[in-house]
Amino acid sequence: MSVKPAPASAPFAGPFALATLSAPDGPAFPALVTPDELVVDLRTVLDDDDRLTVRRLLEGWPAVLPRLRALAGDGSVERRPLAEFRVHAPVEPRQVFQSGANYRQHVIDLHVAHRAPGDERPEEERRAEAAEIMDRRAADDLPYVFIGLPSAITGPYDDVELPAWAEKPDWELELAAVIGRPAHRVSVEEALEYVAGYTIANDLTDRATVFRRDMPQIGTDWLRSKNAPGFTPLGPWIVPTEAIANPDDLRLVLKLNGETMQDESTKDMIFNVARMVSYASQSAQLLPGDLVLTGSPAGNGMHWGRLLRDGDVMDGSITGLGAQRTRCVAEVAS
Repeated sequence: MSVKPAPASAPFAGPFALATLSAPDGPAFPALVTPDELVVDLRTVLDDDDRLTVRRLLEGWPAVLPRLRALAGDGSVERRPLAEFRVHAPVEPRQVFQSGANYRQHVIDLHVAHRAPGDERPEEERRAEAAEIMDRRAADDLPYVFIGLPSAITGPYDDVELPAWAEKPDWELELAAVIGRPAHRVSVEEALEYVAGYTIANDLTDRATVFRRDMPQIGTDWLRSKNAPGFTPLGPWIVPTEAIANPDDLRLVLKLNGETMQDESTKDMIFNVARMVSYASQSAQLLPGDLVLTGSPAGNGMHWGRLLRDGDVMDGSITGLGAQRTRCVAEVAS
């Protein structure tokens, strides 16, 4: 099921974006979407192939991008209203790279909240200490990246099922970079050349299963806490990099049932998009269509003492990338 798309005065920046759509009872297909919410079926104008996908387009991105620019300005191409179609996650990646502890204010808040036993210093002193640690980390340390599963991805307006075992499901709105060229051991300076565009991700997490209770020395259990089906609402669009002037200064806003929970700029990131992409590429080969999630700012449910439950509606938006709306539905016991 899906909910009505979130209202937006400007769905995305630039003259066009990529999407994956389907007509009722029809197969999914790659589409060019314009800001006035008209759709061009890219199967009919680029390849005449029912097997064409957004990921295949990204595999030929340097040649495809100029053709998309031309199509966006070609008034003779058939266009249909977006309202006729269902919007899916814009791409099916082979790999999902996720980031933790990458927003300065968020990590400082965590540092202050988790006071060591016997530490009676005032909050201002502990906050200043945390800020100094963040400065050193940005200058000298490395990003924290782990792997997510593509099977956790769902559409930007689809319902999200909360598993019965998830005791503390939480939200994490994030900017996601979409890779457009194979990238391996690329430098920070050249990293953004390998990014085709950006989209919105909500990286849901069950806080109760992040750490293994049966064997604490193992540490984090990202498989269980983050990869339930539907735990990564994605999209609605992939907006090309050329339409986003500065990915390191975009506003992220997440509202829960209309109340603002997260509201921060990507300029608060400790490691910016280029550093994240470069770092991931030092160990792995990034492939076209892969996602690099860049972390989530302050304002998660654990901060507010209010976690997700049946019937909640999340509205997530990022400057220039549009908005997603997802409803939480409790798993029905079998």
